[in-house]
Amino acid sequence: MKNINKALAASLIALSLFNSSSVKAEDVPEVDIKSIKFPALHDVSVPEVDKVVLKNGLKIFILEDHSLPLLDISVRVNIGSYLEPSDKIGLSDIVGDQLREGGTEKWTPDELDEELESTGASVETYGDITFSHLGLNMLSSQKEQAIELVDQILRHPRFDQDRLDQSMVSYKAGIARRNDNPSSIASREFNKMIYGKGSVYAAQTEYSHLNNIKRQDLIDFHKKYYKPEFVMMSVCGDFNKDEMLSLLKKTFENWEKGNETIPANPEVKYDFDQKVGYIEVKDAKQANIFFGHIGGRGYEEDEPKRIVMNNILGGGFGSRYFNQIRSKAGLCYQVYGNYDSNFAYPGKFVNLTSTNCNTAVKATRMMIEEIKRLQNEEVTEAELEYGKQPYLNHFVFNFVSKEAIVGRMLSYDLFGLPADHLQRQKKAVEATTAADIKEMANKYLRPDKLRIIVCGDKSLFDEPLEKLNNGPVEEIDITIPEDK
Repeated sequence: MKNINKALAASLIALSLFNSSSVKAEDVPEVDIKSIKFPALHDVSVPEVDKVVLKNGLKIFILEDHSLPLLDISVRVNIGSYLEPSDKIGLSDIVGDQLREGGTEKWTPDELDEELESTGASVETYGDITFSHLGLNMLSSQKEQAIELVDQILRHPRFDQDRLDQSMVSYKAGIARRNDNPSSIASREFNKMIYGKGSVYAAQTEYSHLNNIKRQDLIDFHKKYYKPEFVMMSVCGDFNKDEMLSLLKKTFENWEKGNETIPANPEVKYDFDQKVGYIEVKDAKQANIFFGHIGGRGYEEDEPKRIVMNNILGGGFGSRYFNQIRSKAGLCYQVYGNYDSNFAYPGKFVNLTSTNCNTAVKATRMMIEEIKRLQNEEVTEAELEYGKQPYLNHFVFNFVSKEAIVGRMLSYDLFGLPADHLQRQKKAVEATTAADIKEMANKYLRPDKLRIIVCGDKSLFDEPLEKLNNGPVEEIDITIPEDK
């Protein structure tokens, strides 16, 4: 208590010394923030995650963590919307939602809601393009109940018809509202332009698709694809590892293996070319602009250098886009660029801004010039340092929770990466040079082969979009087909 009082007194004295009535601004000593020396961070200690494969092929990644009386379970099913029939787009996502919403064999939807509320459990389920997810978090003292919940939701969904009908209303409302936000429109249509309208990576659910989806379709999809050999489960929390493994085996080893062979994720076929798409939003004051081309894969050797390149070009308040397009030219509030790298399929090189319609072409042209400048000039030492710092400063946060660590090990196992992948990536980021950035820009960025989407009112544009010299301009129809 004495030390606290002393500290408080010292703070009050310091505040009084800097009272505005007695101290002039010129009397306050200047402090160079960059001169402040901070102690080095402690080395990151990564706990060892155990991997166990059950007889039926289910993979379990398990880690004890006694810091809090909690249990975290994350389930990845390596199937997704790429397996849907073309006339039932949205089926996988709906199955993912209804695992949680539609009840289980043991509990009706209302009973499941009450069960989760009474135990303080948090459960989420969803479907994605290449995988489906179930996550549960609750007190570790209720681990038997937690495992039963996961088992029921994952393996024995009820797919209640009333809940499905309620959700269909929500899904259709989402379609009706999808053209409300110009930025969302531009993002959606840019995704189609990159991957192709018929690609599973840019699929769009329509009313007709939802009308084709019946409860039996959910049952059939689940029965066909939700099998143990496609499941990876991470379990982390306050428990004894051997006891938890025994419980997991008792619950899941009787899950019968399937007979299906899951097709691989579809390949992305891409030709570098020039395209401009225009979406009419009459009387819009702002133009939303997206442009770029296909990106890369997260496990590629050059990814660390691309991370630094991304930060320098368009990643944040110190990037070239921010400094040149927003701060100096004053053309926008939002501007961003990133060479995105997915693991399961190639990402996108995406650049975006929102600017007044009367500066739409000017802003786009300036951003393209910044890409070319990155290819033609080496970055400064200050820019190189800025490019590394966001990643390095954030690096420690990859290890703040044990559940994040064990979940990451699951992903690394799936894509064949070493357990110390992040540590290797950090060293490669630190070793990146100015010459590397120029090399990456010339190797991966194609400012002469862009696909551009502009959403706004062309009557207000500063110049016709043809002046971008990026190929012919195609007007894109975003009319929502009627619900018949």
